[in-house]
Amino acid sequence: MAYIHRMLEKLLKEDVSTSPLVYLNGMRQCGKSTLAQNIFIHKEMNYITFDNPAILFFAKNDPSGFIQQLPNNKLNIIDEVQLAPELFRYFKMAIDEKRLHNKTKAPYLLTGSANIFAMPKLTDALVGRMSTLTLYPFSISEINNTGINFIEKLWRIDLHSKRYNKANIVDIISDATFPEIAMDKKKNRYLWFNNYIATILQRDVKTLADIKNPDNIYQLLVSLSQRAGSLLNNANVMKEIGLDAKTYEKYKALCSSAFLIFELPPWSKPNKLNKRFVKQKKLFFTDTNLLCHIMQRDMKEMYKNDKTTMGHLFENFIATEIMKAAKSLGSLNVSHFNPVQNQGKEVDFVIEKPNGDAIAIEVKLDGTINERDWANMTVLSNTLGERFIKGIIIYTGTELMQVGRNIWAIPVNFLWERD
Repeated sequence: MAYIHRMLEKLLKEDVSTSPLVYLNGMRQCGKSTLAQNIFIHKEMNYITFDNPAILFFAKNDPSGFIQQLPNNKLNIIDEVQLAPELFRYFKMAIDEKRLHNKTKAPYLLTGSANIFAMPKLTDALVGRMSTLTLYPFSISEINNTGINFIEKLWRIDLHSKRYNKANIVDIISDATFPEIAMDKKKNRYLWFNNYIATILQRDVKTLADIKNPDNIYQLLVSLSQRAGSLLNNANVMKEIGLDAKTYEKYKALCSSAFLIFELPPWSKPNKLNKRFVKQKKLFFTDTNLLCHIMQRDMKEMYKNDKTTMGHLFENFIATEIMKAAKSLGSLNVSHFNPVQNQGKEVDFVIEKPNGDAIAIEVKLDGTINERDWANMTVLSNTLGERFIKGIIIYTGTELMQVGRNIWAIPVNFLWERD
């Protein structure tokens, strides 16, 4: 099966060449091992996976000996490293020893399907010594092999009017998913996702926390699936599934740690606790096809008969595409804009550089737009002032056109098609 290039490649290569240790994390089966092995194929490397029980036993029972036997003249790629948390203190010691001998580079590239920041004891051991990158399932530009990072393109180019062909939204969303099913159309997706969820619940959840009934996690995912793309009211979810606050937060954190879901914080003015903005986060699923499976809905049927739910699904898809593109560029912050004093004037996504410059994105599942669709941008533009670089409405029409000052309507094709 041919290797498909990933947007994260450049940043991963840079970090491996400059950081003492790199941790590449992301959803199970999103392509971390394939990425690591393919972009360093011309480099001397030593690949180890803790899916091998004998190797995992060695690492857990003799972490010092395991680290010492790793070759110093090769890039050591260690897969599913979260299964052996005993190693992290010894990685710290190995890195510090190299620093004492003026060797700033330690040859470790770790991969894992758990968010290491959910394990504070592990991250504390490697503060200042580790670079962390996150890989997502295929973006639509990756599976189409166009090499487009649409966020980078929005920052870089001046937009101009252009006509696109009408996109097949269901096919587009279906293609932007896990490599195994994106590259093999004959796979039974229903069975694949069933097995995927079972693996998460039976293996990964037990690795991350001591939970006696993993089925409760699935019930939480079902409840959250009805709220994708919305402000998350935690109290309502707790009431719906019958969990106390402590248990609910633990379960939700596990879903985030396994990269099943992610939350976007509300935008606020830099360095200020501004009470004019809502405090609620917006919830999304990391893979829109997985979301659809958990909802037990057919995407074609939704697109035809349930435009409201399909609109939330489309927004979830755009959210994941934004995260895939933004994470591969480094230091970009993604949030949502929702001012309390202007109810109904929210903007779906705000993408900021460290200096505060921002691009805003609204999402609309429709082939036409009108002035109401960019009215919210005016509130955000007035709030940001000169930091407001562009306002973008991603819609399902065919015309890329300017609709206001620094505001453009962009067909969804812009995410993957070359100029």
